[in-house]
Amino acid sequence: MLVAFSVAPSGLEGPEGSVHDAVAAAVRIVRESGLPNRTTSMFTEIEGEWDEVFDVIRRATEAVGEYGPRVSLVLKADIRPGRTGEIDAKVDRLEAALDRQDNP
Repeated sequence: MLVAFSVAPSGLEGPEGSVHDAVAAAVRIVRESGLPNRTTSMFTEIEGEWDEVFDVIRRATEAVGEYGPRVSLVLKADIRPGRTGEIDAKVDRLEAALDRQDNP
């Protein structure tokens, strides 16, 4: 399965409301998991089996909870049993389709 998620503390005080330290704590957990992953400006994607992916997301969410009184968690999952390597393969298929459209 592939899961895109965003986790951040809420209820922080201060004029800037920056969450980068909390997000860094979550991303560190994802990267140290050894599962295929990538982080963009809005989401972190992680790929693996259901239990291992959600264990990492749970631990990342708990780490963010250390930074504020509330945590916001957004998830989107692509569940395709028997498929692996989709974190890159989906993007590769998209790029190939764009190339075919640009070069008929």
